[in-house]
Amino acid sequence: MTSSAERRETAQRLLSLDVARGITIAFMIMVNNNGGSGSWHFMNHAAWNGLTATDLVFPTFAFVVGISAVFAIESRLARGATRGQIVRHAAWRAVILVLLGIVVNSFPFFELEHMRFYGVLQRIAVCYFAVTLLYLWDRRVRSLVAVLVVVLVGYWMLLRLVPVPGAGMPGRDVPFMDVRQNLVSWIDRQVFPHHLYRDLPDHNVRDPEGLLSDLPAIGTALMGMLTGIYLRTQRRSSATTRGLAAAAIGSLALGYVWSLWFPLNKNLWTSSYVLVAGGYSLALLTFVFWAVEEKGWRTRWTWLWIVFGSNAIAAYMFSELLPGVLHNIHFMYDGKRTDVIAFVLDNVFAHIPDPGWAAFAYSVSFTTVCFIPVWMLYRRRIFLRV
Repeated sequence: MTSSAERRETAQRLLSLDVARGITIAFMIMVNNNGGSGSWHFMNHAAWNGLTATDLVFPTFAFVVGISAVFAIESRLARGATRGQIVRHAAWRAVILVLLGIVVNSFPFFELEHMRFYGVLQRIAVCYFAVTLLYLWDRRVRSLVAVLVVVLVGYWMLLRLVPVPGAGMPGRDVPFMDVRQNLVSWIDRQVFPHHLYRDLPDHNVRDPEGLLSDLPAIGTALMGMLTGIYLRTQRRSSATTRGLAAAAIGSLALGYVWSLWFPLNKNLWTSSYVLVAGGYSLALLTFVFWAVEEKGWRTRWTWLWIVFGSNAIAAYMFSELLPGVLHNIHFMYDGKRTDVIAFVLDNVFAHIPDPGWAAFAYSVSFTTVCFIPVWMLYRRRIFLRV
């Protein structure tokens, strides 16, 4: 059993985690509502190979899920929960996340014919449940590191050495990591034909959150879990900050070197991408841990991020469902049929001369609107835990 002092220390340490989670979810809302074609390059995903700041948001959230899982599991074990109870609880949470993800994908029309079953929350559910099982199976660092290595190297071998049915061997008969002819996309077309991501120019050909690429995504959450284990065994000190910084630098270096042979690619969630994105997630956590835990800066600058981070799923759900409502409120204006979002873009933000700043202003404004219901929940001490 942990002492009351240890429990208080854990709660304080999680404050920096809430801040990191809040920064991540706020930026996720911004880039998902970036103001359209005029938005800056870094506010958009890389088309295929490559990396932008936007490509770092989702893996950072998965990374934080891994950290949170460590503290949540240890807290439940300390309260006397059995492993079976924790597994059942994790399975139930994963099912709810999957269902919420399908709601996000399908709202407001829920067209079964082309309903998308993959998605952001679905991937979070898979990662959360997988790392929970791994942690309960073996909490030793060397075992989890071994699993991480097997996952990342194994995924590279699958994409590099396994022939793509109907296309041939990658790198010989078809370009390695071809946009359409790769093992990840081929599997998705077999499992869910006509139910893939439809916002892509080549919809029903591939999905950015496909089935096989869940494997390296679990690796991202595993990196977070290893970080969580490290944080539980350390005190708030400059040594802990230096350890996080060293891990960030090492992960970035290894990932960028590997990317020379296995390019960075969010759509395929390549192993090099796991390491580079994990390195940047560690860099963010290093700064937040240094500021919040080591220096004790817990006043005004953290409040916004703590509010967002304390109800991250609620914030994400609201930000994803709101556009579906606003886009479907139609009315006539100046002789043309329009909707709420188009009206606001054309009559408010279009007056900003620079298109990049206009798109950014819309993005910030939309995120501010999403902050309001989360803030109301926070004021009432309501925290929606899935």
